[in-house]
Amino acid sequence: MKCTPVILSGGSGTRLWPLSRSSHPKQFIEFKPGQSLFAMALSRAARACGNCAPIVVSNETYRFYVAGFLSQAKTQGKILLEPSARNTAPAIALAALAILEEEDALMLVLPSDHLIRDDEYFAGVVAKASVSAEKGHFVTFGVVPTKPETGYGYIQQGEALPEEGSFAVARFVEKPPLADAEAMLADGRYLWNSGMFLVKASRYMEELERFAPEIAVACRKAWAGKTIDGAFVRPDKKLFEQAPAISVDYAVLEKTDQTSVCRFNSQWNDMGTWEALYQAGERDENENVTHGDVMLENSSGCFVYSQNHLIAALDLQDIDVIETDDAVLVAPRQSHQRIKVIVDRLKQQGRPEYQNHPVVYRPWGKFESLTSAERFQVKRITVKPGGTLSLQRHYHRAEHWIVVSGTAQVTVGEKELLLTPNQSVYIPIGEKHRLRNPGKIDLDIIEVQSGDYLGEDDIERFEDVYGRNSNS
Repeated sequence: MKCTPVILSGGSGTRLWPLSRSSHPKQFIEFKPGQSLFAMALSRAARACGNCAPIVVSNETYRFYVAGFLSQAKTQGKILLEPSARNTAPAIALAALAILEEEDALMLVLPSDHLIRDDEYFAGVVAKASVSAEKGHFVTFGVVPTKPETGYGYIQQGEALPEEGSFAVARFVEKPPLADAEAMLADGRYLWNSGMFLVKASRYMEELERFAPEIAVACRKAWAGKTIDGAFVRPDKKLFEQAPAISVDYAVLEKTDQTSVCRFNSQWNDMGTWEALYQAGERDENENVTHGDVMLENSSGCFVYSQNHLIAALDLQDIDVIETDDAVLVAPRQSHQRIKVIVDRLKQQGRPEYQNHPVVYRPWGKFESLTSAERFQVKRITVKPGGTLSLQRHYHRAEHWIVVSGTAQVTVGEKELLLTPNQSVYIPIGEKHRLRNPGKIDLDIIEVQSGDYLGEDDIERFEDVYGRNSNS
């Protein structure tokens, strides 16, 4: 039976602040060039499902990240945009309905932010699990634990089933206190709940209608009222918001009697915290994990991440130090589950560090604010090959563009210009303008803005190849 990967990619990853922000979350961050968690999830899905086109469930904010990574992977797929966050049960229902429009098939549900070291092994586990899934089972993947982890849920393994590697599920266990986690590790029958599972699309909808009919009804109506814009599929917002916000575990998996578990005995990490990155990293002789320009002296068991500057530290033990352009986090490693407290305070205070990086990503590329003061701002703008900014104008600022590298095709009023490095152009207040990269390498320009208001919302769009109508 055909197997369609369903990749869930709507989360913001607040526990990896300050690297992960709501506008650019952890699954899209390239920890190494070309190596984001989302890109690895696409590769893993292709290996496990025989290159079947994936379905990605995301949202409006992340739609261009998803489309860009699909394009880089040379993968055609559907991008389902949740009108609002309703947790995983409704999100997966949308994917099941998309599959059922063509034919019933297995769907392999995968979070987009997990790290699995051996994709070949994982593909083999999925192949074994498909035997049970084709019989109508919800097959979960339980990771053999290596330590008493309090940040994961657990699955208690029951009796062995006839299918190779499959077991009945005795019960699901919420994230436990340390003493319970230690007891479950010693017991040997408890597995980490990976959040991944395999099931026929039709069976998912049948059990959803049985145990959470409000979700099933709302999602069917929202799907029937969908609009399609190229690769983007948008369910009806008002109808979708009638679905209760419930996780798939609570809505279905913990209630159906058709759940089984496959043991997954390979390195796996949900990459949800800095501690997860520490555990996945390469440690030095003092059990430190470092990234970037870091100098440690008499320190052990630390995770130190430098994005831009030298970090020098003395006499530290079991400490996280995370540096980005605009923020530094310092915390004991055991406090990794509490970073959300800081993020919530930033959100309540309306601070930009909650949402945006100094580097802001757009479907055409990115820009970075280099310096600003009253009535002026300087940015570095990078436009990808073939990328095009919207035809736009500003009412409160003028702009001066200087080409640093690449070739710029510039529209200013009725004029079309082709600029190369060290050439520049001036855009007066109120003048329509557009910037395009017609070349095969990145276009880098320096933009100098001057005026009485320099906010990103001072923009009027006339044409946009990405279908945007806001300041995104």
